[in-house]
Amino acid sequence: MNKRIAILGAGESGVGAAILAKQKGYDVFVSDMGNIHAEYKRMLENHAILFEEGQHTESQILIADEVMKSPGIPEKAEIIKKIRTMGIPVISEIEFAYRFKGDATIVAITGSNGKTTTTSLIHYIFKQAGLDAALVGNIGHSFALQIAEHPGPYYVIEVSSFQLDDIVDFRPHIGIITNITPDHLDRYNYQFDNYVASKFRIAMNMTEQDKLVLCQDDPATMQYLLTHTFKSQILFFTMNEELKSQDGAFVDADGNMTIQYGEDKQSMSIQELSLKGKHNLHNSMAAGISARIMEIRNDKIRESLSGFNSLEHRMEYVATVRGVDYINDSKATNINSVWFALESQTQPTILILGGVDKGNDYSVIEELVSEKVKAIVCMGIDNAPILKAFDGKVKIIVETQSAKAAVQAAYSLSEKGDVVLLSPACASFDLFKNYEDRGRQFKEAVRNL
Repeated sequence: MNKRIAILGAGESGVGAAILAKQKGYDVFVSDMGNIHAEYKRMLENHAILFEEGQHTESQILIADEVMKSPGIPEKAEIIKKIRTMGIPVISEIEFAYRFKGDATIVAITGSNGKTTTTSLIHYIFKQAGLDAALVGNIGHSFALQIAEHPGPYYVIEVSSFQLDDIVDFRPHIGIITNITPDHLDRYNYQFDNYVASKFRIAMNMTEQDKLVLCQDDPATMQYLLTHTFKSQILFFTMNEELKSQDGAFVDADGNMTIQYGEDKQSMSIQELSLKGKHNLHNSMAAGISARIMEIRNDKIRESLSGFNSLEHRMEYVATVRGVDYINDSKATNINSVWFALESQTQPTILILGGVDKGNDYSVIEELVSEKVKAIVCMGIDNAPILKAFDGKVKIIVETQSAKAAVQAAYSLSEKGDVVLLSPACASFDLFKNYEDRGRQFKEAVRNL
């Protein structure tokens, strides 16, 4: 009899896993508590996969040998509690896909901030070097769908802590943690230590042959290393000191980024890097050292690091209207991303904040806000946490409930030489489908000015 898998959530990862499971001979049932997007419905129908929406039918789910759950479903969901009580194994999509990867090489990237940029940059370097690499995970296609439809020799995967929570055997050859700052604490009993441990699950199955790339400048990462050991070799990247003999990446006193690996050492001026700002220097170092581990030639790494273009929704320049620059940083769904965004600003800033607050501590950006922000435009259904945090600290705070209204408000508050920065610090699903939808609506509203 075929093994039965129940898949909870019919988004990109759920549908990808369902198609791969069907292909591998599983008895598949897909269940989504919400409405399934028309495109995903069509994909499930084309593969003759049984699915339901708007409910979880327990009689169909609790007979499964295994459950794959979407990263968006929390442990406290009733259906998950019942599955756990019955002792049915629960896995994530990256765990399921990993079983069928063959002998492919896996580079996996996680972190609170910078993981999308770092993942995209590594993939870009691989492609420039002629490697047949697929960009998967939280960015691009699901890992499972890629394996089902276009299996290849290299996968560059952006993984979230939620996906890592439900791995068993998943093991990258290169694992990268860009940094760890408080985020999604509502999913970790408001314990930062739990969240840090979740990120480090990326290394739990790694062996002596594998490489773990870490930020030496990140306090949470270094604190964790004091009490935990790993089988894999650890390589650091840092802006604070020159790594004398060990493999890794650093910035020297003359402003050169150096990547050293084995007998090889390569330097380039940070002025040559296409991605600007301190946080992007970390991302470039992480990508560069990963490329050297893969034995990609130095000239290809240099060309790629200087020729890479920025990502949509991540500090993306949109337009200049009447001398005011508009920047779309919709992917900034936590407070630390906003800190990085503000840190790189040199013009007076009108900051668009708001959405679904995940328990943000706005005091983290208080100093930067008082130094750089002339007005805050709230864009969300419940703006109370922002109003409370910045009352009396910013002269002007305006409330709006759409991208169009937020852009109009920012426009009326701005003057030549200012920047309008959408960097919301919150999830988007109160007013938008996702952060991409929020970013695109913002860009459309700017263009309509």
